[in-house]
Amino acid sequence: VSDNSKITFSYPRTLEELLQQVASLHEFPCPPSLIIIDRLDGFLRGAVASSHVGFHSGDESRAAHLAALLCDTAAFLTEILEKRGSSSAPCRAIASFLSDADSGQESRDPSATDSILDVLDRYFQARCTLDQDRSYEAAAAAAQEAWHVYLSGAKILDDLEDGPTLAQEWKLFIFPEGLMEFKLV
Repeated sequence: VSDNSKITFSYPRTLEELLQQVASLHEFPCPPSLIIIDRLDGFLRGAVASSHVGFHSGDESRAAHLAALLCDTAAFLTEILEKRGSSSAPCRAIASFLSDADSGQESRDPSATDSILDVLDRYFQARCTLDQDRSYEAAAAAAQEAWHVYLSGAKILDDLEDGPTLAQEWKLFIFPEGLMEFKLV
């Protein structure tokens, strides 16, 4: 296995640890071309960030701080990868986020937006939203699960204007034997 295909897993327990790990990614001998953060919501909701000088309390401030660090780090790593002539450039950042509405924690109007997602949308170029489909169509297709998949964001709109029409909504069917099928909506 060459250094270019090496995968490193890290499991920070706190927002502080996550921020330190992201901020030190440029120190890797071979800079990563992909940064994946699973369950970003777990690091942002109600996290204590008192050790940051000048850091304002609140979920939205923590989201903005982490998103800005991720975007800046990905841009810096892209420059390093390009200077090295790496075919891995550009570096991308992907984060999963379970909103209050999706987790069942939300007690307010279901049409209201999640304030942390609003902050993240300002930093990230695209959003992929998954909504479980509990309609008859999933059962009729003999699928174990069915999901609506939506793409949105500034990057998606740019791609639509510059090139061929990109579908922004699909249905994903997951069958008991593990087969997955996408259908345009």
